[in-house]
Amino acid sequence: MSTRIDRSAVDRATVIGLGLAFIAATIYWLSNRFFDAGRGDFFYLADAFLHGRTWLDFRPGPNDVIIVGSKIYVPFAPFPAIALMPLVAVTGAQVADQWESGINATLAAIDVALAWWFLGRVGVRSLVDRFWLVALLGFSTQIWWVTTRGGVWHTGHLIATMLTLGCLIELWGSRRAWLIGLLAGAAFLTRAPLAFAIPFYALLLAGDEIWEPRRWPWREWLLLAAGVLPSIVFFLWYNDVRFGSPFESGYALATLPAWLEERRQEGLFSTVHIPMNLDYMFIHLPKLIGTFPFFKPDGLGMSILLTSPGLLYAVRAPWRESRSWWLGLAALIVLIPTLLYYGGGWLQYGYRYALDSIPFVFALCGLAAVRDEDRRAAIGMTEGGAIGLGWRLLIVFGIVVGLGGVYWAYNI
Repeated sequence: MSTRIDRSAVDRATVIGLGLAFIAATIYWLSNRFFDAGRGDFFYLADAFLHGRTWLDFRPGPNDVIIVGSKIYVPFAPFPAIALMPLVAVTGAQVADQWESGINATLAAIDVALAWWFLGRVGVRSLVDRFWLVALLGFSTQIWWVTTRGGVWHTGHLIATMLTLGCLIELWGSRRAWLIGLLAGAAFLTRAPLAFAIPFYALLLAGDEIWEPRRWPWREWLLLAAGVLPSIVFFLWYNDVRFGSPFESGYALATLPAWLEERRQEGLFSTVHIPMNLDYMFIHLPKLIGTFPFFKPDGLGMSILLTSPGLLYAVRAPWRESRSWWLGLAALIVLIPTLLYYGGGWLQYGYRYALDSIPFVFALCGLAAVRDEDRRAAIGMTEGGAIGLGWRLLIVFGIVVGLGGVYWAYNI
């Protein structure tokens, strides 16, 4: 009987999760269907790969392109184009580009579904708590904004989030090191800063054995490395065949507007950019205006404390456990190259580069919910869920701010 009940609970959770993903996809599509970013570079790069080329035969825009003779290259990491190759093979690049709003809405909804799946894996029993946490990820982070705005700059964020959540699901599931390596390598080929998460996947694979060197999981670590290796080899080959150097990704060569070119001249990565990025991520606020919606962002950035205050729930994670520290450090270390980067993330509502780190913070929120559930059960409190009214209000506040991003996506 208990097995039947467990299966029923699993089936119910699965149905609810799929239903939430469908609702999320609908909201995302209603948000982005009238916005044309005009930069479906990944669809055309996928078509180029299908025809044995690494370059485009047209210039997709004035900036963020690299011109070498008659060839037009894009600097963006190539895995999203690889992932889109089956679709483009069927529809063609132009049709896929026309479908971008629906494709991005689907990708974002998959992120929501994976977040739901992860929370089940990590042990969040309350479906109400799982709902609040996936609402936090899906609508109180820049996932909503990048889905609404679309374009080559943003599709990569959606796919990178998907791959990182996949790594976390596997770490709290079957723990197949080779699969985690493949997903982590693909994430690196989507958003380069995610390479810095790989050592923390190794630490999470080791678990408490990391404190006993004689019990280190060398076999799992080797399988993890073997899974990552194809992406590293492809990265080096891809750079070399385009620009004659395995270490030239193209970001230092891309065309830019004059004001961004001035920043890049100070260094592609430099400590001089840290104050700017910290401001955009934690301090920058919109201007108050006298007409609806009564505030106006400048497109440079907006404090994550305003857009995603519910992520502070992560502070309640079980910090006596090493896995919480590995997740927290992964979130921090992955952020470092972004803080050193000249670009700042413009044009953005919030700080979109934080999406590289947010899955790890979200994982901490999941651990926090499990911890709070256990604490409530220990004192006989079983009603109401672990995420209390105060945290729910913070999540709702972030969602309202996120809704403002839909308005400003069309009006900024």
